[in-house]
Amino acid sequence: MDTELLTVTRNLSLEPEDSLRLASLCGQLDENLKLIERRLGIEISNRGNNFQLFGDAISVKAGNDILQNLYQSTRDSNITPNEVHLALKDAGSDVEATSSQKSWVISTKGATIKPRGENQRHYVRSIQQLDINFGIGPAGTGKTYLAVACAVNALEKEEVRRIVLVRPAVEAGEKLGFLPGDLAQKVDPYLRPLYDALYEMLGFEKVARLIDRNIIEVAPLAYMRGRTLNDAFIILDESQNTTQEQMKMFLTRIGFCSKAVITGDITQIDLPQGKKSGLTHAVQVLKGIKEIGFTHFKAQDVVRHSLVQRIVEAYDEFEPNSLVK
Repeated sequence: MDTELLTVTRNLSLEPEDSLRLASLCGQLDENLKLIERRLGIEISNRGNNFQLFGDAISVKAGNDILQNLYQSTRDSNITPNEVHLALKDAGSDVEATSSQKSWVISTKGATIKPRGENQRHYVRSIQQLDINFGIGPAGTGKTYLAVACAVNALEKEEVRRIVLVRPAVEAGEKLGFLPGDLAQKVDPYLRPLYDALYEMLGFEKVARLIDRNIIEVAPLAYMRGRTLNDAFIILDESQNTTQEQMKMFLTRIGFCSKAVITGDITQIDLPQGKKSGLTHAVQVLKGIKEIGFTHFKAQDVVRHSLVQRIVEAYDEFEPNSLVK
């Protein structure tokens, strides 16, 4: 086994001990430490100026160096999450190369989810490493389910404070305002796949409690305008039914210490004739930004009934271009 993949524990003492500088380094509610943990895939604990890092050798060394460098910076000013982002970006490609070799099993209190196939593993790896990710492909490839699993895992590990579920209310011409009930009830029919995954991983009663406490939030896309979401895991499902303006609006809502996963199937666009999908447009506009992840699923990645894969392949062969609007 490669020794660099073995888990190690490393102790670090930051000198001189200064409570104000340590508070700046750790961030409010340890947000800076959690960001480093999430991006490097390590665990960090501390008591005062004594830190302990646990993980693979290369990532632990990178975390050790980042903490030392950031602590030196606290002599002149307070540390912001943006500076932590920059420090992580400067950590080098060795960390990314090592991280890509790790096991990407997702463990939640209610279930253990193991990605199947290279595309699913790439998808989960990208979600864990990058702040914005697109999962694009046909039904049954695990786009939504794996995104929810990563969100639940991040919530349980206190990497985020809440989960925000978003979906455009575009279904066979129906409009959000015509549906009865309050806001959550109006959006419920559109978010059923997300709820089903949450119930499986957390249980019905716990999901209900988290929704009541606004830790899990249901938000129709139209209600996202003007907001900035910090410390959140945001899932935009069925994004092929966003307009270009809606997609840009959504992507610019993302704040510090947040992750966003955008899922969609460009062969099932329900927008009015002449409206271009915000998902297909975003892929073209953002493909050159390396900090944004794209995973393109194929019919071979379908993990439902074997007939589903054959149905997807048959449609692709029969009309490969006409379905993409």
